[in-house]
Amino acid sequence: MNPLTALLALAAAAVASATTYCGDSTLTLTPYNPGTKGIFPVSSVLVSGAKEAILINAQFGKSQAQDVVNLVRASGKTLTTIYVSHGDPDYYFGLDTIHAAFPDASILATAPVIAHIKETVATKLTTWNPILGADAPNATIMPTLLTDKELKLEGHSLEIRGPADRSFVWIPDVKAVVDGVLMVNNIHAFMADAQTPESRVEWLRALEEIQALKPTTIVPGHALPGAVADIDAPAFTAKYIRDFEAETPKAVNSTALIAAMKRLYPDAGSETSLDIGAKVAKGEMKW
Repeated sequence: MNPLTALLALAAAAVASATTYCGDSTLTLTPYNPGTKGIFPVSSVLVSGAKEAILINAQFGKSQAQDVVNLVRASGKTLTTIYVSHGDPDYYFGLDTIHAAFPDASILATAPVIAHIKETVATKLTTWNPILGADAPNATIMPTLLTDKELKLEGHSLEIRGPADRSFVWIPDVKAVVDGVLMVNNIHAFMADAQTPESRVEWLRALEEIQALKPTTIVPGHALPGAVADIDAPAFTAKYIRDFEAETPKAVNSTALIAAMKRLYPDAGSETSLDIGAKVAKGEMKW
């Protein structure tokens, strides 16, 4: 089996919706998403050049991170960099496993992401370790500071755009957006991270920025297979934010808000995100 065939076979085994996107002949995007195998269907993306590769986001559970390790190994590329785009644990808990496999790869994040991880990691470990069980990280790997607004891969620019704590990666040579936490697709958005009107306005502006780039490929940060095309993820997410804002003041409690959002999005996955977001929005939970 040649390396490309092996890579595609492994990606398909990891998640049914995995797709390899090729822009020019020297740059390839291979996403991994655990789908329903994971607590959160979070996307990691391997961006590969001729000989080297960059990984965007590191997964949540240890077993999903190991799938990513296998994906990188099957690619035959040298992993130079791991970029962590957001400070929630489904973006960095898997660093422990991936760093053990590729100790020479730089692990980078923006200053706000590093600060968020440092401020919240103890609480996140207390919350999630009992739930993850054997999938919990053995250690927490802290990213180092990204001092530029781009990553370089064999002459290609991977631009870091959007809010510094919720960035996305724009790859102009292939007109691709690799999302962090800004976009969802056919799942409930995690509204607990946007508790103020100002944060939601910033979120909507970032989605507008993505749409203005006119990408031909989008890998949403969280998604399940099916429903709408990934290219529609910015519009789907923007509508969800506005619907959540409209329904929150109408609902007497989180139960009513959850019911309202399920009526609007009956096929959306990740009900955990909706449950937490609704409780936070109605003042029943701190986040």
